[in-house]
Amino acid sequence: MEIKIATTEKDILKCWDVLVALRPHLNKESFVPTIKEMITEGYTLAFIEEDAKAAAAIGFRYLQFLYNGKHIYIDDLSTLAASRGKGYAGKLLDYVADKAKEKGFKVVTLDSGYTRLDAHRLYLNKGFTLSTHHFSKTF
Repeated sequence: MEIKIATTEKDILKCWDVLVALRPHLNKESFVPTIKEMITEGYTLAFIEEDAKAAAAIGFRYLQFLYNGKHIYIDDLSTLAASRGKGYAGKLLDYVADKAKEKGFKVVTLDSGYTRLDAHRLYLNKGFTLSTHHFSKTF
């Protein structure tokens, strides 16, 4: 199970189906330019490929906050429905945790929709804890 980093337009497009499954509001025409811009802002898109497209993907970035210092924040984690149960999401979470450890960071964080119970089970099994409520205000 090889983890690849999407750096080319071709690799970014391989991640379209898996990310739109998580983020259905995405627009295919703006997808590649948006990801490329996010990469310039520190975003990394990693994926596991099956049949020439991403079966699972994780997007993350390095951040620093006063409350928890330097850490990795996971923006996105998704697996295609047909590829679930193969351990891909867990492998991607382990990959990010290893990156954090390599950098000497003590924390990996993420937000998850409150109804995503299967995802929560995975996060808890991987040692994550429910530590905050995330609030947002839309304009």
